[in-house]
Amino acid sequence: MNTTAPVVQVENLRKTYGSFAAVDSVSFEIQRGETFALLGPNGAGKSTTIEILEGYRDRTSGSARVLGVDPGKGGLAWKARLGIVLQSSGESGNVTVREQLTHFAGLYPNPRKVDEVIASVGLEEKTGTLIRKLSGGQRRRVDVALGIIGNPELVFLDEPTTGFDPEARQQFWRLIRRLKADGTSILLTTHYLDEAAQLGDRAGVIAGGKMIDIGAIDELGGAEARVPIVRWRERGGDTVREERTHSPGTLVASLMTNGIEPAGLEVIRPSLEDIYLQLVADHATAHEVENAR
Repeated sequence: MNTTAPVVQVENLRKTYGSFAAVDSVSFEIQRGETFALLGPNGAGKSTTIEILEGYRDRTSGSARVLGVDPGKGGLAWKARLGIVLQSSGESGNVTVREQLTHFAGLYPNPRKVDEVIASVGLEEKTGTLIRKLSGGQRRRVDVALGIIGNPELVFLDEPTTGFDPEARQQFWRLIRRLKADGTSILLTTHYLDEAAQLGDRAGVIAGGKMIDIGAIDELGGAEARVPIVRWRERGGDTVREERTHSPGTLVASLMTNGIEPAGLEVIRPSLEDIYLQLVADHATAHEVENAR
């Protein structure tokens, strides 16, 4: 096994349905041990891309390799090296948590210990409970547990914390960090941008089937996207003003009068969510302009 080659290599990936391109010339790589977040609005092409990489959907053109194998030709031995957490499992739930995990563990050559996995997703008190009697958030934890029971080299996490309460999300994040520390590579899709910021090393943003930006989490959008915004209300009125500046402290000081700050003064440092929304909005505007020509 080549431990230096990327675990995922995608080049000019394309999937079309008639004249519609669901995925349009997408390229990216994921390095071994890296957590890569694939971000984008609904219908952007994320799920199609992931399904191609998982071997569930054929590509129209371009190349893809996952753990050194063309996913369209991957066999059982290759699939055993993957962990997949879908948006919904479709499991009937007529067995207990322990029974389900024990059964799945038996399908892999080198599974994780069942008790360890149950503890890692916070279901110790539900081991003997039928899955259909669990809450939505607890069933989601079972999905995650099933995705990692086989001790995979690469884990696909598709909206993994949907339905989690804040405490469960924090617990899940700790689990992902432990997997990463063990050398597991992770491809994450999530609508929670704080989750991507917490867990991701790099991210790619897809919109309209195209990769519109890719890079380290703290570099998406470029340096200018992270310039702080100072916002305040004009004295004696309701007019709101704002200004981007690399020196927010200097601007704030200039707005002070006799030590009193203007009403509504705030300094906003753009978050990943702010940057993501701007990237998607800019792409949509550019697309509209292109179509209007």
